[in-house]
Amino acid sequence: MRIYKLLGLILSVVLVSATSTSAADKLSVLLVDGQNNHKWEITSPILIDILESTGRFQVDRATSPPKGEDMSAFRPNFADYDVVVSNYNGTLWSEQTRKDFVAYVKNGGGFVSVHAANNSFPEWPEYNQIIGLGGWGGRSEASGPYIRFREGKVVRDESPGRGGSHGSRHEFVVTTFDEDHPIMKGLPSKWMHCEDELYDRLRGPARNLNVLATAYSDPETRGSGEVEPMLMTLEYGDGRVFHTVLGHDTVALSSVGFQVTLQRGTEWAATGKVSMTDVPKNFPSESKCETRSFE
Repeated sequence: MRIYKLLGLILSVVLVSATSTSAADKLSVLLVDGQNNHKWEITSPILIDILESTGRFQVDRATSPPKGEDMSAFRPNFADYDVVVSNYNGTLWSEQTRKDFVAYVKNGGGFVSVHAANNSFPEWPEYNQIIGLGGWGGRSEASGPYIRFREGKVVRDESPGRGGSHGSRHEFVVTTFDEDHPIMKGLPSKWMHCEDELYDRLRGPARNLNVLATAYSDPETRGSGEVEPMLMTLEYGDGRVFHTVLGHDTVALSSVGFQVTLQRGTEWAATGKVSMTDVPKNFPSESKCETRSFE
């Protein structure tokens, strides 16, 4: 009897240890939302599902007060997390919250900007350096250059013009630009993204910017007629930033291509590495968008 009890005790200790190890292996993520010109109440739970479904992430959520309400008490503890994911586009954060965020990224924190998060804070210089490129909010040539692609090279275009636009929502092909980056390694060089807003004419400081993937903004869909950056990484101080302009709504978020690059990009922002190297069998081809639905 004593032997069975001892074996039971050992087994329970092993199970607890295994559970603790598994929990310790998860990266801590803070998803910031609460204001957006997009339906963040719908998209935030999906973003959480996309990340947590991998078993690699544990996601908490910091939701700001609604637009027009006092923002002074909104002060997420960024430093408690490996990476911050923004689904926020709204009122400027308080001075102290802005200082906390800049210090967090500069000192090695990871940051992920999703879709309209790059519309935020045109008046905040450090944020625009962190995201590299942004749109709307009065952005113009004073905000920084366009990023253009000429003969396979990245070109900074200082021409005057608005910052941020998009044509009609449609499916479009995403093309890998940096196939050696851990986020893109092993993925098809071209894949069809589900119906989404194809952001174009983004402007910003674009310092330490590395373009991972692009898409052609076709004039037939009221686009810019230029190849535009879709996925990017940046460095800010000791911090790493993954910037995806994809992800307008539930249709766009259902795209397997979006999900895989978000998962990989979030891990890379947190650690500088990508361990999720398996490419799903249903990863999209150049001609067909593939989806993973949500309950």
